[in-house]
Order: sequence, then C-alpha cells, then structure tokens
Amino acid sequence: MGALSAGAGVAPPQAVAGPRLGDCAAGELCLWPDARFRGERREYALREVSIGSCKRLPGHAGAESFANRTGRPVTVYESAECAETREFHTHPSGSWTPEGAYRVRAFKVWER
Repeated sequence: MGALSAGAGVAPPQAVAGPRLGDCAAGELCLWPDARFRGERREYALREVSIGSCKRLPGHAGAESFANRTGRPVTVYESAECAETREFHTHPSGSWTPEGAYRVRAFKVWER
C-alpha cells in the first residue's frame, strides 16, 4: 500500500488502525463477505490455525472486509492456494480493512 501511481485518480483501499469498526474479539481474525463489515462474519482463533500454513476460506465467496486482532501479522491472499502470483498483502495485528482491494480467498498467520 503506497502512494498513488502517476495518473491514478483513486487511492487503493488501505488497512486502518483505530476504534472497533465491527465485532471481532481479541485473538481472532474476522472476515466478512461484504464491504464495511457486512454479512455473516467468519472468525478464526489462533488455536484453530497452524502458524505459517495456508488456510483456505470455505465456499467460493471469499471475504471483502476483515479485521486482524490475532496479535500476529496476517497475510491475506486473492488465491485460494496462497499463491504469490496473485494479489496478497500482510496486515499487522490491530488493523481493520473495511474494503479490500480484492476478494480474500485464503490467509496465513505468521509468528512475528
């Protein structure tokens, strides 16, 4: 996430830190199918995921908004296989992303 490209008219969506924007407990990664934390929330606690392993979201819809409250960095992927040939971004703990730049279909939680 950086500065605008020359000639670009709109800044890319960015993760934001700050007050709670949706309902997501400490220690969890929460994902919503729609922008602005709308739709049925899916949450993942650290005890449910293996650190550094690709966790594919169920179904085909993916997530458009998410909150990282895991206490660890999380990388979200456009690819359901966590392939780095498609879009991916790492978000620090405490970040809230009301509208992602792409549909998230998988994620990895990192040690640090």
